[in-house]
Amino acid sequence: MILADKSIKEKLISGEISIEPFSNEFVQPASYDLHLDTSILIFNTEKHDLIDVKKPIDDLMLKIEIEEEKGYVLKPGQFILANVVEITGVDSRHVGRLEGKSSLARMGLIIHATAGFLDPGNKLRLTLEIANLSPLPIRIYAGMKIAQLAFEELDTNCERPYGSSGLNSKYKGDMTVQASKMWKNF
Repeated sequence: MILADKSIKEKLISGEISIEPFSNEFVQPASYDLHLDTSILIFNTEKHDLIDVKKPIDDLMLKIEIEEEKGYVLKPGQFILANVVEITGVDSRHVGRLEGKSSLARMGLIIHATAGFLDPGNKLRLTLEIANLSPLPIRIYAGMKIAQLAFEELDTNCERPYGSSGLNSKYKGDMTVQASKMWKNF
């Protein structure tokens, strides 16, 4: 069941979920608004012309900072990785579901390609997989509302929270935007 605004606030007090920093103004009827952080990763197309999922890709992406006043211009078809400002966490009885903002989606801005899930037991800055599907460039700004997080309660505590032994939890506790670690699966 998705948590309503009242339940989100109650679960924050009980410590079952966490949002840092937290502000009541960003609580929506059934979610919490998240904001774009300053660091993003863009593909290093000058050094690479292929992604091999079996190989480490340490220099595949370049880290850049979004300038406060200028923002960052996302070209049509471009894909970047970014973090949200907020550190969010859930206990072994809850999950978080990352969702886009309708107003941005109507411009063609997609904030997660597929990995929009905060696993039970994890606490981190969520990574956004941002793509511009519109035919026009879109300027985005650090600090802007970029996504929302809905919380759900599991029917029982999970047996192996994210980060448990044997789970290969590659992104547990990440605080900075990270490129793919898919190669660790091979």
